[in-house]
Amino acid sequence: MSNTIWMALGLVLIVEGLGPLLAPKGWRDMVSQLSQQNDNSLRRIGGCLVVTGSVIAYMMYRSM
Repeated sequence: MSNTIWMALGLVLIVEGLGPLLAPKGWRDMVSQLSQQNDNSLRRIGGCLVVTGSVIAYMMYRSM
């Protein structure tokens, strides 16, 4: 179980690092736009990401 968590963390870091690595200007613009959003919009975005990640994790768990 511990190895799986470390693998998942590593994959998250890879995916998160692709934006600034491949398109730093676009990534900076996106972060700037996100910082101007109100709290409710950010909560909605975060909630959607959590739900999507949970569904993917559940589907991967069920396929093992």
